[in-house]
Amino acid sequence: MTPLSTPPTRFIGCDVGKKFVTIFDSASGQIRDVPNRKPDLVRLARVLDVGCLVVCEATGGYEAKLLSAMVAAGVPTHRADARKVKAFIRSFGTLGKSDAIDAQALARYGAERHKSLTRWVQPDPVREELQTLVLARVDLVRLRQAQKNRLAAPGSEVVATMLKAIVREVEKQLRALETRIAQCLRQHPTLIRDQDVLRSMRGIGEVTAAALLALMPELGMISNAQAAALAGVAPHPHESGQRIGYRKTRGGRPDVKRTLFMAALVASRGEGTLAETYRRLVARGKKPIVAITALMRKIIVIANAKLRDARLVAAVQVS
Repeated sequence: MTPLSTPPTRFIGCDVGKKFVTIFDSASGQIRDVPNRKPDLVRLARVLDVGCLVVCEATGGYEAKLLSAMVAAGVPTHRADARKVKAFIRSFGTLGKSDAIDAQALARYGAERHKSLTRWVQPDPVREELQTLVLARVDLVRLRQAQKNRLAAPGSEVVATMLKAIVREVEKQLRALETRIAQCLRQHPTLIRDQDVLRSMRGIGEVTAAALLALMPELGMISNAQAAALAGVAPHPHESGQRIGYRKTRGGRPDVKRTLFMAALVASRGEGTLAETYRRLVARGKKPIVAITALMRKIIVIANAKLRDARLVAAVQVS
């Protein structure tokens, strides 16, 4: 996503549903529903101009057609974080919820915060497919673990047989997904280079590298502090007056955080700088989970710096 280049003068709030998109236009004050279908959204985009800012929320993929139509028409669009919008609505004391209320709130959110909002850019198709594959793999891994947990006490032989069959099928699909992920990476020279850079780090293997590239495409293009915050491993202060509370990590992208946890766990048990850091923290009295979290932050910061350096080198070689 890129910053907005010119200040918008008209704000379009879009509450996206499975079948309809409820639209509020700040210029006319009107609210209407548009079918969430590509032809209807393309027609909507045609009557808007670059002086507009369209704001919608991430709604599990239902917003994809709206974003695609707006980007194709050159209309500035921002996909907002649902949690931030929810907090924004509550800050006005609004307790009710409806599609119309949400659409108006999204338009107001854009009007008040447009200077700090970023413009949506259509992602690279290969990167988009990679993200879809990685998220599907995450779901299958969770399903496999759930069935294995049930196998510990199935209750009957019939159920045990069924659970074993499910686990075998899930593992088969996991292998197919991992093959497709590898093929997807090979289609994109930049992704192959970035994967090699990440795999040079202790604790990051092929699967972890692919997950980081898919779930954090911003890596290498943001600051180290931003990378830690996006990954959910940045320590946030908890202070009031003279009281200095215990700093905690929160927020960020859960799947990235889980990926980093496994990478940090592997790194802590081996040799090298990361393992030494872990042992030193534990020796100083830090809880193991705190030391692992510190490694998670260190891994994402190093990964971000390595990818940034690799891209700078590649840019110099091209020029």
